[in-house]
Amino acid sequence: MMGVPVCCVVVLAFIYHSQSVETKNPLYRPKRSQENVWSDPSDCVSKTRQVFTNSHNFSVDIRMPGVVPSGSDTYLCMAFPVPTSRDAFVVDFIPHASMDTVHHMLLFGCQTPFSTSPYWDCGSVQGTCEDEASIMYAWAQNAPPTKLPKDVGFKVGRNSGISYFVLQIHYGDVSAFRDHHRDCSGLTLKITSRPQPFIAGIYLLMSVDTVILPGKRVTNADISCDYTSYPFYPFAFRTHTHHLGKVVSGYRIRDGKWSLIGRQSPQLPQAFYPANKEVNMRYGDTIAARCVFTGEGRISKTYIGGTSDDEMCNFYIMYYMDSKHAIPYMNCMETGSKELFERIPAEANVPIAISPGHMNSVMHMGHSAGHQDNRSLFDTNKGEQALDQDYHLEQVLAWPQSSLQLGQVSGLARDSDSNLVIFHRGDHHWGPDSFNSQARYQQWSLGPIQQSTILVVSPTNGNILKASGRNLFYLPHGITTDKENNYWVTDVALHQVLKVSSDGRDRTLLALGEAFTPGSDKNHFCQPTDVAVETDTGNIFVSDGYCNSRILKFSSKGRYLSEWGSGSSDRRRHIPFRIPHSLVFLPDRQEVCVADRENGRIQCFIAKTGEFVKEIKKEEFGGEVFAVTYSPTRGLIFAVNGISPFGRSTPLRGFAINYSTKDVLDTFSPEKKEFKMPHDIVETSDGSIFIGDADSKSVFKFTTEKAHRSVKKAGIEVQELEEMETFIKTKVKPDPNMSKTAAFQQKQTLAQQPRPQEEDERSVPKPDKEHGVLPAIITTLLLVPLMLVIFIGVFICWRKNDRHEVKTESSSVGGILGKIRGKAVGSLNLGNFFASHKGYSRQGFDQLSTEGSDQERNDEESSDSENEEYSALPPPRSST
Repeated sequence: MMGVPVCCVVVLAFIYHSQSVETKNPLYRPKRSQENVWSDPSDCVSKTRQVFTNSHNFSVDIRMPGVVPSGSDTYLCMAFPVPTSRDAFVVDFIPHASMDTVHHMLLFGCQTPFSTSPYWDCGSVQGTCEDEASIMYAWAQNAPPTKLPKDVGFKVGRNSGISYFVLQIHYGDVSAFRDHHRDCSGLTLKITSRPQPFIAGIYLLMSVDTVILPGKRVTNADISCDYTSYPFYPFAFRTHTHHLGKVVSGYRIRDGKWSLIGRQSPQLPQAFYPANKEVNMRYGDTIAARCVFTGEGRISKTYIGGTSDDEMCNFYIMYYMDSKHAIPYMNCMETGSKELFERIPAEANVPIAISPGHMNSVMHMGHSAGHQDNRSLFDTNKGEQALDQDYHLEQVLAWPQSSLQLGQVSGLARDSDSNLVIFHRGDHHWGPDSFNSQARYQQWSLGPIQQSTILVVSPTNGNILKASGRNLFYLPHGITTDKENNYWVTDVALHQVLKVSSDGRDRTLLALGEAFTPGSDKNHFCQPTDVAVETDTGNIFVSDGYCNSRILKFSSKGRYLSEWGSGSSDRRRHIPFRIPHSLVFLPDRQEVCVADRENGRIQCFIAKTGEFVKEIKKEEFGGEVFAVTYSPTRGLIFAVNGISPFGRSTPLRGFAINYSTKDVLDTFSPEKKEFKMPHDIVETSDGSIFIGDADSKSVFKFTTEKAHRSVKKAGIEVQELEEMETFIKTKVKPDPNMSKTAAFQQKQTLAQQPRPQEEDERSVPKPDKEHGVLPAIITTLLLVPLMLVIFIGVFICWRKNDRHEVKTESSSVGGILGKIRGKAVGSLNLGNFFASHKGYSRQGFDQLSTEGSDQERNDEESSDSENEEYSALPPPRSST
């Protein structure tokens, strides 16, 4: 009787094996790169790994962990931490993907990914990063790998603001997954810890408001921006449109001359191609791009947008900059003027012909044209949106815990111990009789202030920790500290800048200017207002001030270096300063920003040369900006306004401003009593903001709070308890023209929001009903004769046992079972059985090339010689 169950098991295994081989035969599967196809998701996970070659160089494989997209046009993301706590540099990218499965692939760098799950759907409400994401690499349509020039790398790790890589893949046509294989596409990054002289970055020019009329043969999308930052050197470019794009060109305009950066058909593989090596960008140049579209074949208007029925116009520039001034990401979305583009070279409107065969290759993905490039840009603003919606500063009413007994508070600073430093005027007041018409101080006979004018207080409770500054000052104004904790102060009555020790002995270490003597040369000041200290060199910047309206630069020893802002010959600003009232040095950007009080604006300049970088001027300021400070960790400028001289009833308040976009993210003011004359502002290390008010003789503390609020995401109400500070880890970027982004993003996000679904439903593919019914029918039909055979076998065995006869293969049925035992079972080795399952899809398929041809076999290590190496040019010396 034991033979019967064994026979049954063998027959069932044989049937299962036959059915599996038939339904999973490789001939039924579309071709794709075998290295990216896995039946076991654990095999995919093992692909994401770190390999060290020596103490300085290593590589990182970042692969999707065996994913199956739930539908066409699915965008999946995964995050991978930068595998070092030190500064590191990505010097090479090697893609592992085929357009048979992947439409395009983007790699971002950021501080905080949207999720740390193995992967997530990042194509709708969820994005790539919580903070601003920098595009580091883009691949599409079997493009060849991008090669960085020698001595150039993308900076990641400790001081870069990039702690995570986020891989984003657009799966265009889900029919490529009809066999339910799992995808492991991704990248290999080659990284070194050796500092690179030049840092790579991406500049994106993008149109947001072009309309392509149906049937119109040619429509141009023009973009241009003035460049106002440090020099950069393009070495590669990439174009991107959908099906209507014919040619995309990028140019530099200098002194009216147009120089080509790169020009390509967006219907060719969307790789980074070598840029014109003769072109570099510097302050004062204009960057421009044109996309040429055709509306032929369309019956309705086509707009710029994020769906496959829309169009896109993107021109990417991959560049490098000197490591001291590196900026990882910039963008331009301003529509170019008709007058400017009248001079564009004729080549910009000449389409680049491509073969019909290649067009078929490009159209392989069918209707699912790539549209995530613009969405990925919008993801860079998610941190900014979060700030706009959830970040808010509120007054700490219990600070200080006891009265500080202050006079007019003129200046605030933070010392190296993260304590708050208050500079006040004691019993002296600045009134209408303090100065004559020549700006000479009239109350010098009162003598210096006898009270301690410099107080070091705890930012936590307001307790006084140290007091100094007796009998030194007459009318204090601005204060800052250097890395040795010395105080740099200005006194408008003395017309001097003083360096004072912080040891309590009230020693004047350095005095600039002549006491009580106003002047406008390099040895005199006239009511100087503030000082900023350059952290690396110790050089100082002086805003001078109420009379001279200029910025002067001195060495740490007091040697005059340069100045700007005075005189009509200074063309770096269109409007002269009107009381440069407050200064702040931006250590991560090597810039100095000025609160230009009476012009109601903030202006920023390159610290080394004094060249203008940007201006922030808002209607909410009401015409006056009294003070400015900066948070390097947050990428935010904090400012405070003043009473308008034009009679406007603008409320007095503080402002949190995103440096990159210049957007006001928050306004704040006291709860119980109003500002009277907010005069200075500073941030402490815990993120608290302090504002000193001259008229009310007080200091206000503001901080974010833990807020329990209901947040709606994609229509689902979710209760969130979050620390608001986490929304503010935004990286600084220079002068991106982001004014149109928010409205455009909102429009596209609402248009594309999917129905809410649980995370488990997204991550687990739903079964294919059509494919599930057929195997069930086949199995049922096969089981009917099987059960009949088993029944006959049992009956025969019973008869044999009843007669006490044991004969092998004594009947035809017994012969069949014997043959099954002798041949089928004897040849059915379980190890071979599962091995054949695991390796079934490896038969007869070459690895698909990512070098631009599906017929060429790709060898990662041998591909370098097939790509041009671009040599980095030495940066020119900055002019002063």
